[in-house]
Amino acid sequence: MSFKFIKFTGLIFVFFACRDPKVIPNISSQRIPIEKSIKPKPSIKNLIKPYKLHIEKSMNEVLCYSINAHSKKEGYLNTAIGNMMADAVFELSAPLLKKRYGLDLDVVLLNHGGIRASLPKGPIRIETAYNIMPFENEVVVSQMKGSVVMDLVNYLRTAKRAHPISGMTLKITKNGELGLLKIQNKPLDLKKTYNIATSDYLHNGGDRMNFFKKNDSVFRLDYKIRNILIDYFGSQDTLKPRADMRFTYTKKR
Repeated sequence: MSFKFIKFTGLIFVFFACRDPKVIPNISSQRIPIEKSIKPKPSIKNLIKPYKLHIEKSMNEVLCYSINAHSKKEGYLNTAIGNMMADAVFELSAPLLKKRYGLDLDVVLLNHGGIRASLPKGPIRIETAYNIMPFENEVVVSQMKGSVVMDLVNYLRTAKRAHPISGMTLKITKNGELGLLKIQNKPLDLKKTYNIATSDYLHNGGDRMNFFKKNDSVFRLDYKIRNILIDYFGSQDTLKPRADMRFTYTKKR
């Protein structure tokens, strides 16, 4: 597992007074950059060694294989890796939503920026899931009227970015006009209530997806997106994700 984003660690010294009432007379801290010039302390290295070996063994477990490598930069409005992630969230979240709340899932929407690494060719390990999704984001399901779903569609239409979707077909013109919209192969019904799965980060307005705040109800599945990837990879033998026609430009301008 790669900890690319950790650059500093810190030491906080707390001194307690030996008198009543107990107070903290002084607090000091020191910022220590994590860099190659710092030599590991043997006693600390030996202390964490068994834990390090255990984590490395777990992270290296092979779950399945991928025919090709896939990057989120491969497509314009949908990508192979993004489609795989959205479909995995749909496949594993839908039965849980049905069992826990008796509801049918309609759409999954994730964000392009949330894909933090490429899918490699060859063995897919637990570490792969951590690299692709290093955050602790969980799946939440937002229940919204069709009119609010239209705000979601307009967001995608104007963003013109490969935000991963599943359960929805969307076509826009080169000028950004809506050409086709279907949810579960049916036209959008503005009066109907839809169940949209997303991450808790996006549900709280991340990536300016403020339309999620207009929800009627929210249902939590207690299922991390990273764990969904691990479970999905473990259920597959060979990954063959591909870009398709779920979110595309029309030929008309």
